This record gives sequence, structure tokens and C-alpha cells, in this order.
Amino acid sequence: MLSTPRHDLVVEERSPSGDDRNHTFVLADGPFSHWERHVSIEDNRIVETTSYRIDIPWFGWVFFFPIMLFVNRLRVRRPHLTSTPTSLPWWAPPDRLNARQVMILGLLAAAAMSSAFTNTVFTQTVTFAADDFGVGNTGVGVAGSLVRAGILITIPLAIAGDRIGRRKIVIAMAWTAPIVTATGALAPNFPFLVATQSIGRPLGLALDFLIAVIAAEEMPRGSRAYAVGIMAMASGLGAGIAVMALPLTDLGPSGWRWVFALTLIWLVIAVDLTRRLPESHRFSAPHAEHVPLHRKRFFTLAAILVGVNLLVAPASFFQNRYLSDVRELSGSAISLFSLATATPAAIGLIIGGRAADRRGRRRLIAMSLPSAALLIVASFSVGGLPMWITAFGGGLLGGVAYPALAVYRAELFPTGNRSRAAGLLTVAALLGGIVGLLGAGALLDTGWDYRSVMGLLMVGQVIAVILVVAGLPETAQRELEEISGD
Repeated sequence: MLSTPRHDLVVEERSPSGDDRNHTFVLADGPFSHWERHVSIEDNRIVETTSYRIDIPWFGWVFFFPIMLFVNRLRVRRPHLTSTPTSLPWWAPPDRLNARQVMILGLLAAAAMSSAFTNTVFTQTVTFAADDFGVGNTGVGVAGSLVRAGILITIPLAIAGDRIGRRKIVIAMAWTAPIVTATGALAPNFPFLVATQSIGRPLGLALDFLIAVIAAEEMPRGSRAYAVGIMAMASGLGAGIAVMALPLTDLGPSGWRWVFALTLIWLVIAVDLTRRLPESHRFSAPHAEHVPLHRKRFFTLAAILVGVNLLVAPASFFQNRYLSDVRELSGSAISLFSLATATPAAIGLIIGGRAADRRGRRRLIAMSLPSAALLIVASFSVGGLPMWITAFGGGLLGGVAYPALAVYRAELFPTGNRSRAAGLLTVAALLGGIVGLLGAGALLDTGWDYRSVMGLLMVGQVIAVILVVAGLPETAQRELEEISGD
């Protein structure tokens, strides 16, 4: 069995240089930049030697042992590993990626970390900055809304992504978003801090939706949701680094400034993107430009994103204030809570990405999104261990739903306006978040408790699920050109 070509994570072809006792196999298809396997028969022994190289930027350490174990599985013990195509390992995408796709996905995941940090740092630190400057709940809610309103900056960037290319805008945002966000560390007052984040955070969001566009245009038809899940996991890591930095707030009333200064570490990723990120092959290929936007699809998806973010935005934004004021947790305890409940929930992103690609988007969203909303509301209703469990469950199921929902932004529209549609849909999502934040802040200041406020905002999730099932097409296992009519 060792003398037959592999057809699993890698597809081999036989080298003509072999003979009856020596076989050499080289790469025909797969994620490796180099692959060579030698099988020889020596003194009644079979000796197999495999040399390979795979370039996974920034996250090679995550896949090092899974790939090594997979490569070294002995065929004499696994007789199903023949030249007949076999299923890929559970951690791999549903489709076999090539070396270019693996490299691009790794770079986009790294960019997702940078984007997530710049999008998270204000949310995680605003409670401490507000206390330092003497600002109340209403002021915090208004600040969060103003920062989200800065999303309008992304509209010309989205249009430019369709006109001059995704790569140029991605690289520009990878440099400017961390620099502008880091200036918050120098804020002399709360309005100045809000102003810097009203620019820096939208630049990070522009980076986020543009890398999602590139991922959709580069990945095979059966692995787009998986790629979204991988980038979302990387985003979780980037946001987790912002959370892990929260103990810096315990250094004193102005300790939150150190968290903003930490944003500059992401310039290292900007350097790598500048060196290695290619332009999307679909944008580089001839395509129709100035294509009219599919209005029915756009407004349906926009309404879904508004409904989802009515709860998601205030739940994430006010979580630290709830933990601090109601549950009386310190900055370090809040950091531990966020890491313990949100980071492991990233498992849901892998589960959701693979399920969305294999089973379909709509059914997965219908099953997971309402359950996630219920658990999130429950986490604002109880304390102690039940609070930790419900927060974890809400994050896990939200992670399952996310890839299926997020991948629609790029799938439903053609190359000529895919970036513009993604940017405008991000605006719609942020508008939903603004409404939720303003409503939540005002209700909390009038005496409503957190459970009642979050329960009211959950209505948006119900409406979103109805619109997904009734108004969106199923896009799993279909080429972008077939879906969008490109």
C-alpha cells in the first residue's frame, strides 16, 4: 500500500525515476510548497521517507503537529489510504487547498488579528477610561455610538477596493489603523479619546471586510465559510490579546493608556502583508465593473445584520461594565472571565465553518443563532458559575452561527461591487449596533436592569432568523459566479 500514490491531504504522482524496489512520489496537488516521498525495499524491510515544506504565515505552529501526524500515518496500518480520494482530517478545510491559498489564508488571518485588536481595544477599556474622566453610562453609550458612527469613513474605502484593488486598501489599512488607534494613549480628555477611536476603529473595520472579500475570492467553493471561521478564530486571538492586556488597567486610574499603546505591535503584520500579500485572482481577472447592486439581497442582508447587532453590540460593549459594577470583578478578573468564556468558544467557529460548507448556511443559522441569544441574555441574569457557563455557551453557539452569516456578505454580490457591498453591509451592522447601544445606555440610566435590557434587544435576533430562512438563497458548494451572476 505504501507504493501507491497518496490521495488525501496531498495528491501524489509517481516519479518516472523509480523501479520495482524504489518508488518516488512528488506533489501533484495540495497545500505543500515542497513534497517528496521515497519508498524502498531493503532486506525485506519497507523504508518510507517523506520530506515536505508548507508555508502557513503566522499560524504554522498551530498546524505543525496535526500535519506531522497526518503525513506520517503508515498506510500498512491505514489500508483505506489508497489512490481513491479519501476524506480530509477534521481540522482541514472541506476542499484541498493549494500552496497559494494556504499562504493567503495565513496572511489574512494575521490581518484579522490586527483588525480585531483595533476594533476591540476601545470596547474593552472604555469603562476604565470613563471612570478616569468621570463619565457616566449615558456618556459611555454615546461614545460607543460615535465611535461606531465613524464607519462612514469606510464607504469610500470600500468603493476604492472595487476600483483600484483589494490589496492596496488592505495594506494601507494594516498600517494606518494601528497607528491612529494607538494615539488614544495620549488622550488629554474623553472627547479626544472618542475622536481617535472614531477614526481608528473604522479603519480596522475596513481591513476586516476587505480581507473577507479576498478570502471569498480566493478560497474554493466548498471552503469559504471555513476560511471565515479561521479568520474569526484569529480575530478572537487578536481580541483576546486586548483582553489579556486589561490587567494593565490595574496599574492606576490611567492604566488603560498602556492598552492603547500596545496597538503598535500590529505594525509587524503590516510589514508582512506589504511583502507577501498578492491581489485577489478574481479582481485581477477581467470582470464587469460598475455593476448595479442587487437591492433585494442587499436590503435583506442589511436588515439581518441590523437585527443581530441590536443585541451583540451592547452585550459586548456593556459586559465589562456589568461585570465591574454588578458583579464587582476587578480588571484582572474581567480579563480572566473574557478569556475563559470567549476564547474556548472559538471551537464553534471551526464547527460552524465546516458545517456551513457541508450542510448549508440557512439551517445552521436558524438552529444556532436563537440559542446563542438566549444564553447571552442568561449570562446577564445570573452570577457565579452559571454566569460563566451561559456566557461560554452563548459564545460557542454564536461562533457556530458566525461563519454562515458572515460569508453571505461576499457571496451574494459580483466582483465589480463585492467590496462596496461588504462595506455598506458593515455600515448597516454598525447602525444596528448604534441603535442597540443608545437604547441600552438610556434604559440602564433610567433604572432598567441588564437582564431586561438584553432580553428586549433579543427581538432583533428573532427577526434576523426569519429573514435568513425566508429571504436568502443557499450558497454552500456553489461558485461565486453562479451565486452572484458575475
